[in-house]
Amino acid sequence: MTRVALAIGVVMGSLMVPAYPLMAQEATTSERSQEDDESMVTLPMVTVRGERAAVTDSYSGGQVTSGGRVGLLGDKGFMETPFNTIGYTEEYIQDAQARDITDVIAATDPSVFTSGVTGQNLESYSIRGFRSDVGDVTINGLFGMAPYYRSSPEMFERIEVLKGPSALLNGMPPKGSAGGAVNLVPKRAGDEPLANLTASYLSDSQLGGHIDLGRRFGADDQFGVRFNGAYRDGDAAVNQQDQRNGLVSLGLDWRGDRVRLSADLYDSQEHVNGPTRGVTLAPGVSVPRPPEPDTLLNPSWAFNDIEDRGAMIRGELDISDNLMAYAAAGMSTTSFKSTSASLTQVFNEAGDLRTNLGDVNDEVDRKTADIGIRSSFRTGPVHHELALNGTYYTEDYELNARRGVLPADIITNIYRPVWGDVSTVFNARPITQRELELTSFGLADTLSFAQDRLHLTLGARHQRVVQDSFFGPDSIPISSYDESALTPAAAVLFELTDQVSVYANYIEGLSQGASAPSTASNAGETFKPYKTKQKEVGLKFDLGEFAHTLSFYEITRPSSYTDPVTNVFSFGGEQRNRGVEWGFFGSPAEHVRLMGGVAYVDPELTKTAGGINQGKQATGIPKLQAKLGAEWDLPFVQGLTLTGNASAVSRQYLNEDNSLSLPGRTLYDLGARYSTKVSDYPVTWRLNIENLTNKAYWAKPHYTTLALGAPRTVMLSATVGF
Repeated sequence: MTRVALAIGVVMGSLMVPAYPLMAQEATTSERSQEDDESMVTLPMVTVRGERAAVTDSYSGGQVTSGGRVGLLGDKGFMETPFNTIGYTEEYIQDAQARDITDVIAATDPSVFTSGVTGQNLESYSIRGFRSDVGDVTINGLFGMAPYYRSSPEMFERIEVLKGPSALLNGMPPKGSAGGAVNLVPKRAGDEPLANLTASYLSDSQLGGHIDLGRRFGADDQFGVRFNGAYRDGDAAVNQQDQRNGLVSLGLDWRGDRVRLSADLYDSQEHVNGPTRGVTLAPGVSVPRPPEPDTLLNPSWAFNDIEDRGAMIRGELDISDNLMAYAAAGMSTTSFKSTSASLTQVFNEAGDLRTNLGDVNDEVDRKTADIGIRSSFRTGPVHHELALNGTYYTEDYELNARRGVLPADIITNIYRPVWGDVSTVFNARPITQRELELTSFGLADTLSFAQDRLHLTLGARHQRVVQDSFFGPDSIPISSYDESALTPAAAVLFELTDQVSVYANYIEGLSQGASAPSTASNAGETFKPYKTKQKEVGLKFDLGEFAHTLSFYEITRPSSYTDPVTNVFSFGGEQRNRGVEWGFFGSPAEHVRLMGGVAYVDPELTKTAGGINQGKQATGIPKLQAKLGAEWDLPFVQGLTLTGNASAVSRQYLNEDNSLSLPGRTLYDLGARYSTKVSDYPVTWRLNIENLTNKAYWAKPHYTTLALGAPRTVMLSATVGF
């Protein structure tokens, strides 16, 4: 369905061609005419067919795709999508030497913000000013199949980002992410055999390797196999922190005339000694001067241990030239164990801090399914693209934890931390167990008018959420939740020319409503899923080699609080983000590639409990981001490419009354890439230096108030093709 056969030449009727050269010049005209008539032959009608490039092929420069998956609407070209989207190619992922998904989506996109903290137990980023949970990342549109805390990118050929809520397109995210959606597309075997071996180094002394194999088999290369294996181990750039990562994945596919089947399996493991969790500030303590950027501010004896396993299958059937049906299913498991700091707090202006120990043991089991049809037809002058989709998702989540294990806090200082040795038995106790079930049905129709230049998309999704929560080792029921909601959407796009499209959309996101806590006067009351609402208008400008996007949006998202006067818990709060984004990508000149942009967002607290802090800026989000990634192929040194990246962010507030803040910062990255041949084997060398100036800065991590941004980090790799 992603590649459309296009007739580019049809000979209508018989084609007459001379079989021999003209007769000699002295022959009479009548003789020549007779000879020509006798030498003519009639050839059969010839039909020449070619293929239009798929919307997922790379755009000029090879860093991003020309389109991508837009939920139940299927694959759409960049200029035909009435939303702000971007897809990153396998080539870009590899050249960036990315260690996780955030390394890719936050490098040059100004609408994606990440703290820059390294060594956390999970990826942490926000899109359009709203935190997006890495647990909501999809694989081929399936929730719950990506690793729960961090996704190593070696098994993926595309990473796609859709900005804004997307309940109609994808269904309700299990974790309630509202600012955007990230989809991962596993690698498939190409038409040409592939065998790549990569060796890598990461400062201070982390070594790794990656093998990527692809083959097709069968008379018509119908069956494909793609294998990826990756491993890294050693000391990180942060002192006393080391990491070990492993990944094994297998992608299988079979393609027939009207049927396509695929399966994906993976096992991902990560172990971190000395993980980063961050610190909090005691009341009245101001933000201290940051210590050296390679300082470990959490215990060196702490650790995180994560293992993810997943299996997915997918099938597509072309019932006719205009009707396709598909179905997909998958299951995954996650095991997370950690001994770390349960509380690390700076308690005076000298930078002294206290910490204790806590254990965590998470177990997560997920199952998911997706089924649907897509049809294309006409009613008079109107062209329809109809999509019907149903989704199913279940999750069993068990949390075991204990806090404050040590009889006395450890006292040290952020500028001279000394952690000592701690010997304790891992003994996390059961706390809660949650059973979540999500089912939904979505319907959308894209109507095209005016010679298919005006596209109107209308649709809605009905979502049901069922959740039961239990407490303690005896699984005592503590809450039960069964609610549903309808989320409509409408979008319009007009192709003014082949180079310019304008669009507008209204779309909603959906998150699970909470239950009132036991301390509220309406304790136990459950609330319906609450909606995040986006209104957006935008412009897309494609010069063929270089493209721009410009978007204006407003997103409103409810929030919960307990009223200080009535003691009633409700979803009466609200955050409103208004923003504008300019982005660009491609090759504005020969040998040059640029990607980046500028984004401004005003994340305002528009409704708060008792009006306290109303009108203040939401915490942890900068109003302004500017990013630029550049590559230059040196014309006088064949195969050599210089790379660079700059990112600037404005001030971020740490508390809701905006009395504490982190200053803005600008970071620079520098690198080079060299492609050559060694003994007839293609070899590509890559060098990336992140935080070139080794800038020390505070950032806001996922769980706490402060953490140090990553220090200068050197990455070097060599890829050999066989």
